[in-house]
Amino acid sequence: MNENQSIQNKVVVITGASSGLGEATARLLSREGAIVVLGARRAERIQSLAQELNDRGGKALAVATDVTHADQVKHLVDTAVQNYGRIDVMINNAGLMPSSPLERLKIDDWDRMIDVNIKGVLYGIAAALPYMRQQKAGHLINVSSVAGHKVRPGGAVYAATKFAVRVLSEGLRQEVKPYHIRTTVISPGAVTTELPNSATEPDIAESFQKFYAEIAIPAESFARAVAFAISQPEDVDINEILFRPTRQEF
Repeated sequence: MNENQSIQNKVVVITGASSGLGEATARLLSREGAIVVLGARRAERIQSLAQELNDRGGKALAVATDVTHADQVKHLVDTAVQNYGRIDVMINNAGLMPSSPLERLKIDDWDRMIDVNIKGVLYGIAAALPYMRQQKAGHLINVSSVAGHKVRPGGAVYAATKFAVRVLSEGLRQEVKPYHIRTTVISPGAVTTELPNSATEPDIAESFQKFYAEIAIPAESFARAVAFAISQPEDVDINEILFRPTRQEF
């Protein structure tokens, strides 16, 4: 089976689909014949992306979604199933990185990271899992980070949320064995996205921008990792992918 056939006609739900990793993944999977259902807060962005993919002969649907609200994530997945009869892949991709040293006490930023990066992933699992159990098939893909493997000064809370994604994913992997559901965690290094823009502290934002400008690789690198995991035969479960730019030391 070639990669295209194993992706073709799969119904794939993607959060954080308005830019960066989510947008690149939607484009690549649509090109490979998947049906993509796009969730993000910026409704105009995902609507225009869905329109573009449909105009190219793909099948895409946009549903305005804020992943910090469980009911909105459920609505996103329910809409996918109502329109296409099933959900094959759930990609919990929405994320924020407003990093700062703990001593700056950026409690609002901590809360936002926990709400989006941890709870948003949990809400995605909660929305997709009942359908996948019923189908006795499905694939949950959660997005962690190099920061889910290593912590550095200034990145404690972000790293904590991304470590949490890996731990949740491993617990999930073990629990879903009876239902033939696959689970993948993808941990990217510096990839060109809007993530650095979520930094609220000017000095941190500046250092992120400089770091990314020097070494970041295109978002399609992530999309190819997703396609690789999805396109494996049903009895192969790619549990974890960690990748970086070749030049990235951290």
